Amino acid sequence: MYSSPSEDTTQTMSLNKTVFVGSAVISILLIIWTIVFPTYSGALLDAGMAWVSESFGWYYMLVVAAYSIFALFVGFSKYGDIKLGQDHEKAQFPFLAWAAMLFSAGIGIDLLFFGASEPLMHYLTPHAGLTPASEEAMRQAVSQTFLHWGLHGWGIYALIGMALAYFAYRKNMPLALRSPLTPIFGERLIKGWLGDGIDTFGVVCTLMGIATSLGIGILQANAGLTHVFGIESSKMVQTFIIVGVVAAAAISAMTGVERGVRRLSEFNMIAAILLLVAMLVMGNTVYLLNTFTQNIGQYFQTIVAKTFDVYAYDGAAGAEWKSGWTVFFWAWWVAWAPFVGLFIARISRGRTLREFVFGVMFIPLGFIFAWFSIFGNSAIELVANGATELGEVAVNDAAMGLFALFEYYPYSDVLSLAGVIIGLVFFITSADSGALVLANLSSRGLTNGVDAPVWLRLFWAAATGLITLGLLFAGGFASLQSVSVIAGLPFSIILVLYMVAMWKSLKEEGNKRKASTIGTANVLDNGKSWKARLQRIVSFPKHAQVERFLQTIVLPAMTEVEDELKAGGLKTALNVRNLEHIGQDIDQGKDQKSVQIEGLKLQVGHGDQDDFIYEVNLVKAERPNFTLNTSSKLAEHYYRAEVFLSDGSQEYDLVGYTKEQVLVDILNQYERHMQYLHLER
Repeated sequence: MYSSPSEDTTQTMSLNKTVFVGSAVISILLIIWTIVFPTYSGALLDAGMAWVSESFGWYYMLVVAAYSIFALFVGFSKYGDIKLGQDHEKAQFPFLAWAAMLFSAGIGIDLLFFGASEPLMHYLTPHAGLTPASEEAMRQAVSQTFLHWGLHGWGIYALIGMALAYFAYRKNMPLALRSPLTPIFGERLIKGWLGDGIDTFGVVCTLMGIATSLGIGILQANAGLTHVFGIESSKMVQTFIIVGVVAAAAISAMTGVERGVRRLSEFNMIAAILLLVAMLVMGNTVYLLNTFTQNIGQYFQTIVAKTFDVYAYDGAAGAEWKSGWTVFFWAWWVAWAPFVGLFIARISRGRTLREFVFGVMFIPLGFIFAWFSIFGNSAIELVANGATELGEVAVNDAAMGLFALFEYYPYSDVLSLAGVIIGLVFFITSADSGALVLANLSSRGLTNGVDAPVWLRLFWAAATGLITLGLLFAGGFASLQSVSVIAGLPFSIILVLYMVAMWKSLKEEGNKRKASTIGTANVLDNGKSWKARLQRIVSFPKHAQVERFLQTIVLPAMTEVEDELKAGGLKTALNVRNLEHIGQDIDQGKDQKSVQIEGLKLQVGHGDQDDFIYEVNLVKAERPNFTLNTSSKLAEHYYRAEVFLSDGSQEYDLVGYTKEQVLVDILNQYERHMQYLHLER
């Protein structure tokens, strides 16, 4: 897998016409079909959903459990400290901003839609074997809701997100659905028709999922406006909501992840927490805290049994309940995985696998526990004490369930208005992050950390709005939701392949670590030049000194090694680079001249196996505080000649080495690389 660094291997960003046109055609045909033939398409898709549930319900239960188990295994394993990026990289976003974006991308408007309604449904219309509105139904209602919104779903997101981020930031591949499958199918197929097909499928799934989510959001927002302001629920009002939300999403998408999506997500998280605290304080606080504690215990106590419960002994009633709830949710999580997985991968560069897995699986989980427990038990307590109208509203019109609950609290109008605002911001966040993901998927040549151009993000924001608008007037949301759920079945197989690819690549990482521990000749400790070594330790050289060191010591050493390897028949390349080609840690404020050397890279090809890469880059660093003896800004920094391998900076400095010592260091690293290739055979 050799590519000469002396060649310009960068690509100009361009539209991936195959993915763009293919996904657009498929989506348009699906939407036209559901609009023109609503009865026929609805019946066919309902039959398809019933067939998937009946024939593959057992498969969904097993495979969703496998996703979560694999993700947790990676988090707890020795591979957990591997970075999603090079070893020296730091997290792209602060922890709280990252958590807020996880919260908004993965939960969205559905939290408001189902917050009070789903627990009430499990209480009033439970699965076979439970008496409706009984004490046992009350006990299990919220823990059953936890099952549908808990570890299993977030395990799916963790699996796809870690695979996408690992291969993009660790293996330097495009942030696309195709990349994690490279170890299985090979680079040629993944860069060709197979990769285009996978990304096209991902765009269609994402587009369908976002459109149906926006449909749910419209119903929720219109219900809130009706409840608070008395605005009639109508197609015209819903059209204005769509246009306003898409316009706001387009503006947010133009500003990118770092500003628009991040700030909206932070607002959402804070606002939702305040609403949750208000409900806790104004409600039966002690009762809610007690049920919150017991619900968590009930969830973890029964999680294994419920994970594999397919209601095989409950006849047709059990099969119908399973199809309408658990299997539907598993298929829905899988269908949403391309969108959410790509987004959380996009915001997670620089985090370790352990941070990523535990963050994705447990940060939103804690909020979900609190949200469904407080809203769900508040609603159940009211219904159990005679508020039958609330139960009827929740079962028959889930969008109104939250606002009907607020009617039983002080300041109900304020709470309802807060619910509307939070819902609209959730709405916007889903639309703008969706436009970003769709634009990136339909582009080629994007470097990691760079998003598709603004015009393409605006196009997809407008497209999702138009699709939602068309389905609104045609009444096709249910059909489109069925398409998404059915599409989740083939994508679940892709996720299984992701597990295989991740395991294969993590074993390679293990072999690299094992190879790095082999004994090698020590570079400096010969005891004969200890004064030179001491001088090296306490010196803090300037830019010009390190540049001269690269020119006079490192370059000749690399040249000699390259000449010897070439003589042995190996394919090599030695690249001398200027400042603009080096990473972000380089001193970017210094004036450049054409003769300056800011980095050297030796690359040795080994056919289909990994190349050996040895780089020495000029890096600016801060001096230790105790060494500062001047107030000038220049004196606060010094320069290093840091060694980089394929997985990033090794965080040691060569300045002060002799040419012979540099030669020994190159050979040390090359010997470790050869040991790694031996372990991979």
